[in-house]
Amino acid sequence: MKIGILRIGKIDSHVVDRIQENISMTFRKSICLLIAEAPPVPQEAFDKARRQYSSNNMLSIVRNYAKKEKTIDRILGIVNIDIYVPNLSFVFGEAECPGKAALISLWRLKPEFYGDLLNNELVIERSTKEAVHELGHTLGLEHCHNPFCVMHFSNSIFETDRKQSLFCNKCDFKVEETVNSLRRQP
Repeated sequence: MKIGILRIGKIDSHVVDRIQENISMTFRKSICLLIAEAPPVPQEAFDKARRQYSSNNMLSIVRNYAKKEKTIDRILGIVNIDIYVPNLSFVFGEAECPGKAALISLWRLKPEFYGDLLNNELVIERSTKEAVHELGHTLGLEHCHNPFCVMHFSNSIFETDRKQSLFCNKCDFKVEETVNSLRRQP
């Protein structure tokens, strides 16, 4: 499986490099590469009343790249803005389930958002978990009941911190099945 990372707006390159490295370790036998283009965050995605950006709007940008990039199986968009979906106050990410497009936001994964000190290692750890989680959705995985599985739903940063960046055995089996079926497709 080939995974592309699409930066939308300004993103710390060190964080992106580490997420890319961690995704490659989690999705064994996969290639993870950085897409050279980095489109800007569209201002029409900003909701003035909420003071947040529409996750659906950002995901549509990733979806458009996924349609153009025929040689890449999945595309993960990364933004550094606060995103939401209509019925939630915020989201860490969103993805097609199943599909080719996934998105994460670094905004609420940063300790300084919660009044803590800057900690790049913690941002990378949290971002990796959310990236793997959203890519799992693109492979058809739903939320897992195991609170330590990366596919467990995170309603707060505490739940993100509790879970691991790895799939439980049940979810890992589903990932392997799906990735193997992608390899068999012409």
